[in-house]
Amino acid sequence: MQFKNPEILYALLLLIIPIIVHLFQLRRFEKVAFTNVQFLKNITLQTRKSSQIKKWLTLLTRLLLLACIILAFAQPYQANQNSFTTKNETVIYLDNSFSMQARGNNGTLLNAAVQDLIEHVDENEMLSLFTNDLNFYNTSIKAIKNDLIQLSYSAYQLDYEAVILKAKKTFSKDKGSIKNFILISDFQQKNDVLSLKGDSLVTYRLVQLPPKSISNVSIDSLYISKNAVETLELTVILSNQGNKPVETLPVSLFEDGQLIAKSAVSIDQKSETIFTIPNNKTFKGKISIEDSNLIYDNTLYFNIDEKDRIKVLVINEGNPDFLRKLYTDDEFDLTIVNFKELNYNNISNQNLIVLNELKNIPNALIRSLTSFTEDGGSLLTIPSSESDLKSYSQLLNSFSLPGYSSKISTEKRITKINFSHPLLANVFDKKVDNFQYPKVNSFYTLSNSSGANILSYEDNTAFLNQSNTVFAFSASLDDSNSNFKNSPLIVPVLYNIGKQSLKLPRLYYTIGKLNTIDINTSLLQDEILRLDNADVSIVPMQQTFSQKVQLTTSEYPNTAGTFQVKNKNNVVRNLSYNYDRKESQLNYMNLSQVTNSLKNRSVASAIDDIKSTTNVNELWKWFVIFAIAFLIIEMLILKFLK
Repeated sequence: MQFKNPEILYALLLLIIPIIVHLFQLRRFEKVAFTNVQFLKNITLQTRKSSQIKKWLTLLTRLLLLACIILAFAQPYQANQNSFTTKNETVIYLDNSFSMQARGNNGTLLNAAVQDLIEHVDENEMLSLFTNDLNFYNTSIKAIKNDLIQLSYSAYQLDYEAVILKAKKTFSKDKGSIKNFILISDFQQKNDVLSLKGDSLVTYRLVQLPPKSISNVSIDSLYISKNAVETLELTVILSNQGNKPVETLPVSLFEDGQLIAKSAVSIDQKSETIFTIPNNKTFKGKISIEDSNLIYDNTLYFNIDEKDRIKVLVINEGNPDFLRKLYTDDEFDLTIVNFKELNYNNISNQNLIVLNELKNIPNALIRSLTSFTEDGGSLLTIPSSESDLKSYSQLLNSFSLPGYSSKISTEKRITKINFSHPLLANVFDKKVDNFQYPKVNSFYTLSNSSGANILSYEDNTAFLNQSNTVFAFSASLDDSNSNFKNSPLIVPVLYNIGKQSLKLPRLYYTIGKLNTIDINTSLLQDEILRLDNADVSIVPMQQTFSQKVQLTTSEYPNTAGTFQVKNKNNVVRNLSYNYDRKESQLNYMNLSQVTNSLKNRSVASAIDDIKSTTNVNELWKWFVIFAIAFLIIEMLILKFLK
């Protein structure tokens, strides 16, 4: 037994006072004359023993009464740990990612966790709680009760390492405090592994909330599978995460909120369905299914706007036929002009400029191309077999690319492909080591190794390298010098250079991923573009050029839907955003493999365990009860004991 106020125990010394009072009866006796005192002597002999018993019983009850009162004020308690002198700190991570929409025995996993916290945590206990997108520091359940009840799901989920780091920063630096960190989640299997290092200061408690059933049907993706003159075919891909096949799943297509088509599919693991819509018109679409487990992946938004063609200018002194085949009229606005007939005023209006086998590059053109790239344009240089090394080096050095040192007339094979380069993303299903390598009969040696290599020779020197929006070959592509034009590599390389010169909006974008979007419009000074829908208005990161505005989005917008890109009240175009489908995979961790932690099956049991380890059994109430009981006993003794 311990005492909160042990100094009050010195008052027990005062118990000597009633002892003195009882031992020394400070009363004066008055003599009274009686004719015969024999009767009184008999009474005294009969009551002497009972009187002494009453006196000692009264003394004992008074001593116990006063002792109980003093002990009550000293506030005795019993505890497993010294909780009055040790600070208790509790930090809670509540996972509110989309996978917590899964239903458990008491509704969705998130709602069940919130309800348990409200019911089992003392409403005035100080704690810190954070979710994937909200933070509540040094607060109480009573203060944040409404916030917890209204807690929404987050498209962004912290990885486990970030959760642990954030919790440690939330705790104080007091090494003597009792620290408990509770992780409440379904612990969905992710790329990062939950690993907890042994920590003598923090106790980790893992609360895994399992769903009632592991089943979910989601809309994975959508793409244009056929582009005809008057119609487009949209292919919708669906996934079933459960063990049981779904015999009939309705799939609906909406245009601007109106149902225009519906189909039904049976799905085992993967399935797809096709919708046909009109071509050459704006289409604000939505695909929807009905699935009761996870709700967030039941809808996919997309939109099709008027097509902008990418402007490509070829400044030519060679054979441009291969460029005509690559940059077709349906996607590109191709202009081929002889170098001697070039109008410099047309350069600034382009998205991509190709220098095709120029022998010499004058300073005036170098200055125009430098201004063009600074304004967001892209440049591709294809040298001639007779290029002027000095002028080419001057051009390339201005873009932090290596210049040409000399021409070597030796055959060389192009054998290295940088598969991780953004230009070749999603081009290859797998890395290819053995293929018919293209070759060159002569090439230009480079002055240094700066730039990012996309295609390389056998000795790892660059055949095609890049710096920002400038791409440069180190050899002529003329048929007499190279067979690269006949290689399958030329199509994805040159086509993607053209496509990336103006990053036109796609069917939809994924929330949480870095998205770069070029809006083909011109803004006046101080004008900005906004993303608007019925609920929110967002000003995304943007960079303004003379012919386009480049938007960058990642965490915002953070809600799925179709947004209008607005310049003031003028709608420029539409952009659609959807949630990442990674939460649709209902695979869960086995927490028995996570060491240095305690596991609980429910939020309630975790809270109760913490209470039991830091519980204080206060005893002062019992001493008050004993004091009252001794007071009553004393009154009964004085009244009834003769």
